[in-house]
Amino acid sequence: MKNEKPQSNLEDLNQKIFMQDEIITLAKENSPRLLNKFRLVYPDFFDKITKIHSNLKNSELIFCIYLKLNFTTKEIATYTFVTPKAIQNRKNRIRKKLNIPSEMDIYKWFNDL
Repeated sequence: MKNEKPQSNLEDLNQKIFMQDEIITLAKENSPRLLNKFRLVYPDFFDKITKIHSNLKNSELIFCIYLKLNFTTKEIATYTFVTPKAIQNRKNRIRKKLNIPSEMDIYKWFNDL
């Protein structure tokens, strides 16, 4: 009986790693399934973001996912087929909408969320 619990924890860990890998793959492919998959795996993330700003568009939520995944400006630009400057502008708009102080690292803010 004692062996069942560690095995169960290992399976949960493997499942979580698989889900995270799938989310990263969907993000890199700029897949329309990213938002729904992320919402299923991390429902708390959306609850917390909605409390801060209840009217974010899906495109803004997807952008927040990229930031939560710690993708760099260049990576986001590559995966979403826009310029790094456009991504920098989006970061600034999200920062204002979510009231993230300019002196705070946006990636740290999303990791602490």
